[in-house]
Amino acid sequence: MQSKKYSLIESITNVAIGYLVALGSQLIIFPVFGISVPLRSNLAIGAFFTVVSIIRSYCLRRVFNRIKI
Repeated sequence: MQSKKYSLIESITNVAIGYLVALGSQLIIFPVFGISVPLRSNLAIGAFFTVVSIIRSYCLRRVFNRIKI
């Protein structure tokens, strides 16, 4: 079984990497579709969703650890 601390570390690492991939993707693909969003706005929006993702990922990890499939 994974400890709560390790679950949190794994969740943060997973989401941080996902955030960087998403940000890079947005910077490349948005201009292709004519979407102009300032970098500061992209970072702020991404930060909000990153916090939500960390909470979601951590909670799901804990649920799956309790199920013991």
